[in-house]
Amino acid sequence: MTIAESEEALDVLRHSASHLLAHAVLDLFPGTQTGIGPAVENGFYYDFLREQPFTLEDLAAIEQKMNEFSQRNIPIERMVIPKEEAIRLFKDKGQQLKVELVQEKAGEEVSCYKQDSFIDFCLGPHVPSTGHIKHFKLLSVSGAYWKGDEKGLQLQRIYGTAFYNKKDIDDYLLLLEEAKKRDHRKLGQELDLFSFNENLGPGLILWHPKGGAVRKVIEDYWQEAHLKDGYGLLYTPHIAKLDVWRTSGHTEFYDAMYPPIYGDGVEYELKPMNCPFHIMVYKSRQRSYRELPLRWAELGTVYRFERSGVLHGLMRARGFTQDDAHIFCRPDQLEEEIQRVILLAIRVLKTFGFNEYDIFLSTRPEKHAGKIEDWDKATHALEKALNNEKLDFQVDKGEGVFYGPKIDIKIKDALRRSWQCTTIQLDFNLAERFDITYVGEDGQFHRPFLIHRALLGSLERFFGVLIEQYKGNFPLWLAPVQVVILPIADRHNNYAEKLDGIFREEGIRSFVDLRREKVGYKIREAENQQIPLILIVGDREVERQTISLRVHTKGDIGEVSLNDFLEKIKELIKNKSLSVNF
Repeated sequence: MTIAESEEALDVLRHSASHLLAHAVLDLFPGTQTGIGPAVENGFYYDFLREQPFTLEDLAAIEQKMNEFSQRNIPIERMVIPKEEAIRLFKDKGQQLKVELVQEKAGEEVSCYKQDSFIDFCLGPHVPSTGHIKHFKLLSVSGAYWKGDEKGLQLQRIYGTAFYNKKDIDDYLLLLEEAKKRDHRKLGQELDLFSFNENLGPGLILWHPKGGAVRKVIEDYWQEAHLKDGYGLLYTPHIAKLDVWRTSGHTEFYDAMYPPIYGDGVEYELKPMNCPFHIMVYKSRQRSYRELPLRWAELGTVYRFERSGVLHGLMRARGFTQDDAHIFCRPDQLEEEIQRVILLAIRVLKTFGFNEYDIFLSTRPEKHAGKIEDWDKATHALEKALNNEKLDFQVDKGEGVFYGPKIDIKIKDALRRSWQCTTIQLDFNLAERFDITYVGEDGQFHRPFLIHRALLGSLERFFGVLIEQYKGNFPLWLAPVQVVILPIADRHNNYAEKLDGIFREEGIRSFVDLRREKVGYKIREAENQQIPLILIVGDREVERQTISLRVHTKGDIGEVSLNDFLEKIKELIKNKSLSVNF
């Protein structure tokens, strides 16, 4: 990889492109105030304060102006000036937001970058001149809040991307077009899987029958996999006394909780997490070292007040169901338990078709809960478990959360995008706060290791990932409707309904399309709904008690006996096959 292709170099290029964007906006729309303009994953953005909303035509004009500045190859120069001078400079330019930033964040000397008349408060670094910024594209505009405060100023955020060569940006724009086609929000509506309703409130998901069918399949498989791996299943309430969340530290450290609910003079709280409930089950009686490890799993629905600006379909919601689990184990069991979770995670993810992933091990940050020796033991156990399975991983030094080290597994989807799913997290904080213990072989009280663990993350988010992974064309075992039966004429309806009854008895998700439409039309509808198996029945099929089979995306297979069809489809579903071969 060349320097120009490195992530660090791309960040510099994209941050420079954000300045080029701001320069163009100020040139075209004088009086606009500029906020911040960082490089982000796959691109950059800049925030602006302006009364008039930016239009698509404005974006095209801004991009054209950016191209003009690029062709002029304007030098980009760093300036270091006294703080008071910087404040005066931005006041004179009418940039009050920059004045605020300098007053709040700058030291005695202020780093600024200048290109022609445009000056920005910035630490840098930047490319040497605007001529280095050649391959860029403005993508969209959305709302944003100044400093992330929903009560603050409403800004406009323009997003863009930039690369060092034309091929890379062309490839990325093609990927974006494909991502639009796969957008789970679009497909969710087209395939009648789920919806939102503003009358209920943003970020609250309504699962439709088809989406509910897929969810049940996921849940059934998840429960089966956990029971086989020695987990017990828990079911816990949706609210708890606020004191529980004070003990856990959520009221102090977690800012996504809903306001308390009052009942009988007591404050209750919608649960943002399942952990305290599982700990309460552990504490329901004294535990012995002989009982450990205890593995408990729950599909627990939680509620978090995410800001409206970050809500994104199934991927970021206010109510969602976590595939949560907690493992309580002795120190001598820790390594084996971690390894066991890793194997379960990889097995489950592969079953859903995810065979590529990146693994990250995050270690102790400077500020942390728990004893250093416990951190060292836990980190060593995580590392050894990964090495035992010969798994490649990256160490994120100091990036663990304050309460323990963790392993994150990020899957790669069909577009090579990364999605955070599996997390294996040690927790020294809650174990201490709730004073959980077990009686050891020596008769003394000891503190168990507490492992938080999620495999899929949340059902909602994982479903969104599945929709985009398969573009709505789910594998047969996951498909909301596995078989549609299309009678050619009314006289074939009885046979079609008989087949439907047989399939349903076998647990196959089927339905009969009895609409008085031409069969060609009904086939197109079934293909559009991405139903894996389409069965056409007419006079010949009724007479021979057979079916004519069509496989989605593959076309007509021909006449098949009912017994052969049943045997094959049951085998495909049982094996959770990712493709259909008849």
